[in-house]
Amino acid sequence: MSTLAPPVRRKSRTLALDLVDALSARIRAGQWAVGDKLPTEAAIMEEFGVSRTVVREAISKLQASGLVQTRHGIGTFVASTGDGGSFRIAPEQVATLRDVIAVLELRIGVEAEAAALAAVRRSEAHLRAMHEAQAAFARAIEEGTDAVAADRALHMEIARASENPHFVDLMQHLGDMLIPRARVNSARLAGQGRREYLLRVLAEHESVVVAIANRDPEAARAAMRTHLSNSRERLRRAQEAAEGASR
Repeated sequence: MSTLAPPVRRKSRTLALDLVDALSARIRAGQWAVGDKLPTEAAIMEEFGVSRTVVREAISKLQASGLVQTRHGIGTFVASTGDGGSFRIAPEQVATLRDVIAVLELRIGVEAEAAALAAVRRSEAHLRAMHEAQAAFARAIEEGTDAVAADRALHMEIARASENPHFVDLMQHLGDMLIPRARVNSARLAGQGRREYLLRVLAEHESVVVAIANRDPEAARAAMRTHLSNSRERLRRAQEAAEGASR
């Protein structure tokens, strides 16, 4: 029996954050180890007295922080205890376009190589998880949501497929900072509607996944570099425009 009490009923957003705190506390306390499956949505709803919407929002936030990974049709599993190394980029350090661009520059160097290694080392299970993330991304587009969780899931799975835990650790430390639109309105800055923007991102992701599936490290490295560089250049143009307007 857990000693962590369910949160008091408040607004939905506050309930979701309370639930995130409660579930992440259990993970960090070792009640669930890496690889353990979390209780079902129904079980969490019953224990904490919250709606399915609240549970899903909380799980999405845990995914964004790298603590859990959801496998479509199977369940949600602990991916990390949050006890990684000392490297941190705090949320307050990613407050401007310049900050977001700096994180993207770091990611280009790291993720291009992770994708190349994934093309060599990936398993069929890794590949299935990538396809699941792509399918979740496509569903999010059709549902009119931002697809941040699915986006992050794909990038995390590519890091896992590299079979180098340091890539995974770094990506987990970055958390929701992995996805620029979690911080800024990337579609608006690119001068596009959200659906059009996300469809382009989905196509860029597909190029990376196809190269990894084909076990082509050079193509995977190039596709990931192109994908992240495109994001960087869109934000860089927006930054230059904003700076020009302020002069």
